[in-house]
Amino acid sequence: MKKQILSLLLACGIAVGAKAQLVTGANVAVTNTESGKVRGYIHNGVFTYKGIPYAEAERFEAPHKPKAWSGVRSSLAYGPVAPLLDPTTSVQDESEFVFHHDWGYTSEDCLRLNVWSPNITDGKKRPVMFWIHGGGFTAGSSQELPSYDGENLAKKGDVIVVSINHRLNILGYLDLSAYGEKYKYSANLSVLDMRVALEWVKANIENFGGDPNNVTIFGQSGGGAKVNTLMSMPSAKGLFHKAINQSGAFRSNMLDKSTTQAITAEVLKALKLQPNQADSLQKVPFTALSAAGKTALKVVADKLKAEGRPVGGFGLSWGPSVDGDLLPYQLFSPEAFELSKNIPLLIGTVKNEFMASLFAGLSNANETQVKDFIKKQYGDKADAYLQAVKKAFPKDTKPSDLIDVDTRFRPGAVFQANTKASLTGGAAPVFMYMFSWQSPVLDGKYKAIHCVEIPFVFDNIARCEEMTGGTKEAYALADKVSQSWINFARFGNPSNPKLPKWQPYTVEKGATMFFDNTCEIKYHHDADLLEVVK
Repeated sequence: MKKQILSLLLACGIAVGAKAQLVTGANVAVTNTESGKVRGYIHNGVFTYKGIPYAEAERFEAPHKPKAWSGVRSSLAYGPVAPLLDPTTSVQDESEFVFHHDWGYTSEDCLRLNVWSPNITDGKKRPVMFWIHGGGFTAGSSQELPSYDGENLAKKGDVIVVSINHRLNILGYLDLSAYGEKYKYSANLSVLDMRVALEWVKANIENFGGDPNNVTIFGQSGGGAKVNTLMSMPSAKGLFHKAINQSGAFRSNMLDKSTTQAITAEVLKALKLQPNQADSLQKVPFTALSAAGKTALKVVADKLKAEGRPVGGFGLSWGPSVDGDLLPYQLFSPEAFELSKNIPLLIGTVKNEFMASLFAGLSNANETQVKDFIKKQYGDKADAYLQAVKKAFPKDTKPSDLIDVDTRFRPGAVFQANTKASLTGGAAPVFMYMFSWQSPVLDGKYKAIHCVEIPFVFDNIARCEEMTGGTKEAYALADKVSQSWINFARFGNPSNPKLPKWQPYTVEKGATMFFDNTCEIKYHHDADLLEVVK
């Protein structure tokens, strides 16, 4: 590969040292897309493109192909990110050190993607790994965390990494379908953006050295939930072939049309607009629109609660809904599982996710304080919880460990794995993991926190030392985890010689790969705990 890159550079008239780390120039890394030529750069041998438009759209309207451009479009820097409901103006010092966000710059014209490729000229067709960022359905971007950078994963696995920005929050999910044909898909525009990005991959990725017939969608948290949403989307069928859900099985039921339309009615009311003035929403400043959306969500949530109807574990918020068209099925319905029955699934969580000790100030609490906390949380189930959590994780020794085991994301992952494994009759395998490795950063306070596995998946320990500690153990584990994701993208099976034999998940055995300094398979290790907390 190095000889091919060197030949390319010399052909472009570029003088290259034996160890050129960064190569840039007017004729470097130029390739075609349907809309025109793009120019990237080469870093550590990886062809890198950022901020490529995959679509464009008017506010609340369906995306369409971007206007073609002449010449070569420079694609060296990340594109705009979707506006946040609440712009970031302050952060918590310690946690910001750990996560090290890059907030980017915002614009409603945010339909952009990034590509990392080991080679664009050798004719190979590489597996494509299509990353969907987290942040629920309201925040985040393809550059938000340093762990999202695709260079190392592309280089190590000889794969293509693609990441995207798409519309979020009220811009991606306000249901205006009752107010005109141009708003037909407005309730699920964010999901439609993702599908259109996958269509871009199908049409263009061969020009970047990728195989459009071997695409894996993967995402974490909200990104994992988006993976589930795409698996239940009929029009996305055939655009991807494997799926990885990292800590994203927390949402099982989408909103219905009556609820999404009620939210929209309250948005209009908050802005003092009549139904026949709905088009005015396309021109309302985003800050005013965001405020009206918050008001509407609260009003409708209060009504739902008064009627005894559920509003979801995270409260009523923007997100996908059953619209009878793009998303006709609930995520965990038999119809949705049938739709994706031939899609191999890798699914799992991290051990501590949103750990209670951080939010309750109990990181260094003694056993008495922790048991008091458990009694307040679980009442007459407190003793059963204690017994079950000790059985599930018998090697834990710190008192706060007893309250930091995740019980929010893990149940949904087990339910999804069980349902897919049973309903689809083994048409495609399911593989389950738990990331239990504990970060040493800040005296181990952050343990296996939500997002901690991402640097390991992308083989980005050096970029994420604030989260991982940059230890030799972290590098060793990243080698195993990233290879598992690469193998799954290539073969539909994450097994590799660096790990114990990884058996597919079944309802009966519940095989789960534990990623830690010593990796091992466990079987239904927390069955009693899941029973207590359900």
